[in-house]
Amino acid sequence: MGPFYYVMAILGCGDDGAACVEQRLETTRYASIEACQQAMPIALQRHADLDYPVVSATCRAAGIHMANVGGADLRRAVRRGG
Repeated sequence: MGPFYYVMAILGCGDDGAACVEQRLETTRYASIEACQQAMPIALQRHADLDYPVVSATCRAAGIHMANVGGADLRRAVRRGG
């Protein structure tokens, strides 16, 4: 398995918190989802300028993962919602 980390996406959402759209991606890489979640309050303050009723954040896995399929190593970038 290759390098694996978490990134934080800043989302703009409607009044009900639904229909969220990714607005920004934090440049910081976090070693764990817990570290990413702990950084959310400060990150949300930095992005308070977004023109949405609700601004939220989510942490998601990113990086390069290795998989052995049929004896061949395959690499792929992973970008999952979280």
